[in-house]
Amino acid sequence: MGDPVFDLTDPATVRDPYPAFERLRAEGRAVWDDALGMWLAFRYDDANAVLRTRALGRIFRPREPEDVWETFNWLHEDALLENEPPKHTRLKALVAKAFARGHIERRRDRIREMCTTLLDSAEERARDTGTFDVIADYAEPLPVLVIADLLGFPESDVALLRPWSQAIVKMYEYDRTPEDDRRAEQACREFAAYVDELADARRREPRDDLVTHLAQVESEGERLTERELAATVVLLLNAGHEASVNGFGNGIVQLLARRDQWARVLADPWGAAPTAVEEMLRYDTPSQLFERTATADVEVAGVTVREGQKIAAMLGSANRDPEVFADADTFDVGRDPNPHIAFGAGIHFCLGAPLARLEMQQSLPVLAERMPRLELADGARPRPTFVLRGWETVPVAVG
Repeated sequence: MGDPVFDLTDPATVRDPYPAFERLRAEGRAVWDDALGMWLAFRYDDANAVLRTRALGRIFRPREPEDVWETFNWLHEDALLENEPPKHTRLKALVAKAFARGHIERRRDRIREMCTTLLDSAEERARDTGTFDVIADYAEPLPVLVIADLLGFPESDVALLRPWSQAIVKMYEYDRTPEDDRRAEQACREFAAYVDELADARRREPRDDLVTHLAQVESEGERLTERELAATVVLLLNAGHEASVNGFGNGIVQLLARRDQWARVLADPWGAAPTAVEEMLRYDTPSQLFERTATADVEVAGVTVREGQKIAAMLGSANRDPEVFADADTFDVGRDPNPHIAFGAGIHFCLGAPLARLEMQQSLPVLAERMPRLELADGARPRPTFVLRGWETVPVAVG
């Protein structure tokens, strides 16, 4: 194995990849990384092309031994994210029809109530200790509560979701341990069994929730199989949850470190939220890369990607490309236009994007109105992962 062009084993690179991104964008084309065994597209136009080129697909290769990875494998084989047309087209039509009932938008007021309740508890904690953790006490629990409400999970089971999600998404990193693998498969088994049981209950006694509608939805005589339904629910939790937690966490760190930008939000919290949220997603992108595999030899990003080779769209680098974004390394809550690709592009545009956006557009102004003198405190600790970029803990003082 040769040397990496982008070293994911270097903690300094993982902590701040942006200088390396700048250097590698200057190559003017995709770069082969021998250590990762794939092409990496760092420029915006190249990454965007990777996401939209039909000869580059999501090809899931089952993990082995298959008897050990059985549930993990079928959860991915039957997921919208891991399929290409025609299966992707069929799954997307069914899922979109279930979502068309307005599940997300009509939760706007409910999300605002959840934000207020979480900040009530955070404020109490701050009275006792002087600080609270804006990740553990706010950014992390909110999307779990929202997704549980959306899907119709009993409130008593909400605590199960975050550990399942954390274990499963660890599989998308490149520095996993055997214990990470074991926990991921166990989480897949437990989560899939839970969704199966809940879906069965909703078939017997339908309710006005997304699991019921996924179980009932029909398009051109087609329905979701039990496995496809479970895979959709798992994907929705992971995609919407991780994007929201890390997008908000990364963004609030930038906002509180730049008091001029925080002041712009405070001046008009609800008016500033739409563009501020997009800038939070662009500036320090929560999902840093998205892999595709060539289904045939294809010219893209200035190189020839051979059939079977992988190429990754480096989303975080693309979103800092000065050829697309003026003053790309400046955090500007009023940036407009802001054509970032934090949620991907093309047919695999993130399923959880509308939900993540809505959560952030509510949670930011609620926080700003409630705690305008919020400041970063000592002890912030970033996640030691690259693909899913975020913070483990961010203590803040209410002021």
